[in-house]
Amino acid sequence: MEEKSAESIDQAFHDKEENIFEALFQDLGKHPVESYRDEVGIIEKSATNALNCLEKWMAPTKSRLPLLFFPAKGEVISEPLGVVLVFGSWNFPISLALDPVIGAIAAGNTVMLKASELAPRCASFLAETIPLYMDSNAVKVIVGGVDVGEQLLQQKWDKIFFTGSQRVGRAVMSAAAQHLTPVTLELGGKCPTIVDTLSSPSDIKTMVKRVMGGKWGPCSGQACIGVDYILVEEKFAPTMIDLLKKTIKTFYGDCPIDSENICRIVNTNHFERLHKLLEDPLVAASIIHGGSLDKEKLIIEPTILLNPPLDADIMTEEIFGPLLPIITLNHIQESIEFINSRPKPLTIYAFTKDETFMRQIVSETSSGSVLFNDTIVQFACDVLPFGGVGQSGFGRYHGKYSFDTFSHEKTIMQRSFIIDLEPRYPPWNDFKLKFIRLAYKYDYFNLLLLLIGLKK
Repeated sequence: MEEKSAESIDQAFHDKEENIFEALFQDLGKHPVESYRDEVGIIEKSATNALNCLEKWMAPTKSRLPLLFFPAKGEVISEPLGVVLVFGSWNFPISLALDPVIGAIAAGNTVMLKASELAPRCASFLAETIPLYMDSNAVKVIVGGVDVGEQLLQQKWDKIFFTGSQRVGRAVMSAAAQHLTPVTLELGGKCPTIVDTLSSPSDIKTMVKRVMGGKWGPCSGQACIGVDYILVEEKFAPTMIDLLKKTIKTFYGDCPIDSENICRIVNTNHFERLHKLLEDPLVAASIIHGGSLDKEKLIIEPTILLNPPLDADIMTEEIFGPLLPIITLNHIQESIEFINSRPKPLTIYAFTKDETFMRQIVSETSSGSVLFNDTIVQFACDVLPFGGVGQSGFGRYHGKYSFDTFSHEKTIMQRSFIIDLEPRYPPWNDFKLKFIRLAYKYDYFNLLLLLIGLKK
């Protein structure tokens, strides 16, 4: 069933690619190239990887047991958890829905997928298409609003996988606790980007493009792993800002609001939330590029802010939109203290060639992941786990890690009747206590040597 399911997803995406592009455009205004890069391609790659690796993932893991247990053998096998509930997310309504589903069915589970109501065309596409390609006894798709989600959470599941906001994540975790259901929470956070001073013009140009790709590239900044703000030394900021402005024009033209290469804000509520962030007079005064909004089109152009107040909402809440604050520092090493004074982020991005500074960032900060000299590409790497820490979530998935997330690793141990150590049984005496002490301290072979006096 697992291989057939993965093949079915792959076939569905092959057959329905244009339908997916249209649904993503209707919901979010995504260009087909962005839709393929972030949605279709991700799922095709994930399904192919699962098909190619499933036999290896499923194979029992043999364990080499200590000689104390001789004669015995042990192994760990993966078994499905049972029936799992997956909540999709509206910003990547196809890939963030089906990527965990692939891991769940690869591990042998049956899945209930709750598609996001905030991306209604994509939700309808999943509900209508999945039954055509997959066994409805293995995977079911349900659509509906908050009330449907709440009803689903009242049921008993063997696993819940949720992608979304910290606020809703708390509600999911609270509901899951009623049944002691294990959960994986993929949440968000303010992902900082540290930009060290760079001397090479080509390196600076590449850095700026990658920062922009990580800020405005994924769904107009509406991404949990997107760049939230930049930390840079004051002396290097003008160079970076000047190139950011020029590259925005290259990417999106003279009037980004009319560009077909930028996604729209998902709905009026989110648009107004972002608008409100800019209404603070001190925040508005920090805008050095952009700031135009079109409520009818739900478009906000790429906007750069320089040193907005650190206690303003834009610097305390996850932005989740195309607004980019830049915070200047006297020394780039101050960025570590700045990050540590805030909740743990999902990802830290850092552009630097200083190996010592790299090690310092890794050892002195805590985050779901760290990526040096690029942004967001870690999400597409199946051989690395993806997940948060602290308020940015917990649990991990992608590739083999998805298979493990939806599996129970069951220990199997088999012993022989040949040898039975009497010191493990009553009645107790000093010799048995000494034997047990030595047994925990030494392996079986050395313990025998100790007992016959050949080893001190």
